[in-house]
Amino acid sequence: MAQVTDDGGGTNEAGATRDWSELTPVCLTNVFHRLTLEDRWKGTMLVSRSWRDASRDPSLFVALDLEPMFEFAGSCRSDCAEWWTPAFQRRVDAMLRSAALWAEGSLQEIRVRHCSDDSLCFAAERSPNLQILTIKSSQSVTDRSMFKIASSCPMLVELDISNCYEVSFKSIEVVGKECPNLKVLKRNFLNWLDPSQHSGIVPNDYLGACPQDGDREAMTIAKFMPKLKHVELRFSKLSVRGLVSLSEGCRDLEFLDISGCANLTCRGIKKASAYLKNLKTFIRPNFYIPRSVFNTERYGHWRLYDERFQTNVFQL
Repeated sequence: MAQVTDDGGGTNEAGATRDWSELTPVCLTNVFHRLTLEDRWKGTMLVSRSWRDASRDPSLFVALDLEPMFEFAGSCRSDCAEWWTPAFQRRVDAMLRSAALWAEGSLQEIRVRHCSDDSLCFAAERSPNLQILTIKSSQSVTDRSMFKIASSCPMLVELDISNCYEVSFKSIEVVGKECPNLKVLKRNFLNWLDPSQHSGIVPNDYLGACPQDGDREAMTIAKFMPKLKHVELRFSKLSVRGLVSLSEGCRDLEFLDISGCANLTCRGIKKASAYLKNLKTFIRPNFYIPRSVFNTERYGHWRLYDERFQTNVFQL
């Protein structure tokens, strides 16, 4: 197998020199499609100018998916606290801005965490074909950027705003009005039944800011997102009133997750589920398990703070 050098060259098995930098941009892009996102950002962009330019081809930025990297080595809790810092947010923002810029309008999928309002607005303005947006645990995202998403990305099919506590029911209303093709909504919260799970990771003031208006959000979903097929409301503070409203308004639901919703009752859940004739998967709260053992998803870990990541390639 050829060995590639920093200038884009290499040697074959016979020892002859081969200049990889002379490959056409089309060939390079074709090869780069087979690489992981991390390999492209940390590897090919740093080899040579021609490789850097090929690594920025719009076809390589149809999707920006950082989830596998966040989920990697998910047991490393000691590093997860860094994700809630402004420095980490700036790094995620740099990647999001760069991807949206280089995609030249072709970006269809964004899966990030801990981004900001400004970077999300930047991406929304340049991504009219966006269909999937997941920005869970983005503590700085507010209704401002969600309104921009609604007005700029009408083709949205899936939205994940889990653990985004500054996003209100108003965003749900606007997105529902402007994005008629929306089928998947994930609005999960951190486990407020046992906050010790997040101690030392999530700032205490943020944990205490968990939205209380679960019923209002559920009613807004029912009114403005009636075509939803998949809804997740883990650890929402909605009551039976809100759940019944949701089931009456979203009768096409096939998947519903309300695990951790401690304000519900067995009787209320049974009443609500009677409206959901198409439901295939229904994840209910477990009323027989002590609150202290409820679990939410673990944070993963990707060493974005690695020295190799600190490069001018990620600066606009």
